[in-house]
Amino acid sequence: MKVVNLKNVNKIKPEMESAKDVLKQVPIGNSDDSPNFAFRVFTIEPGGHTPYHTHPFEHINFIIEGRGEIVDINGDTTNIGSGDFALIQPDEKHQYRNSADTPLVLICAVPKEYE
Repeated sequence: MKVVNLKNVNKIKPEMESAKDVLKQVPIGNSDDSPNFAFRVFTIEPGGHTPYHTHPFEHINFIIEGRGEIVDINGDTTNIGSGDFALIQPDEKHQYRNSADTPLVLICAVPKEYE
């Protein structure tokens, strides 16, 4: 068993080309011998965004705090905010953007092989 408080998990600048003002934490990951999943937490500062990208696996996001939007393959946006869940399908092009003046913080659950 592992119990960790997010306040005690280091924030790092992720290796994501074209990301702007994004920090990453990994409270549960490969080093924890999790059989299936890794949980990452991204903090996107005001005006920041993740890369506009795809990957070959689904991921599930939960918005902890803040407001923002998800950009889809057509450039259309969907507003997101605290308490929302989002499912991104395999190979679905997407980008997360912070559209508020406070940080956008979200959990990103992925297959452990992709952490």
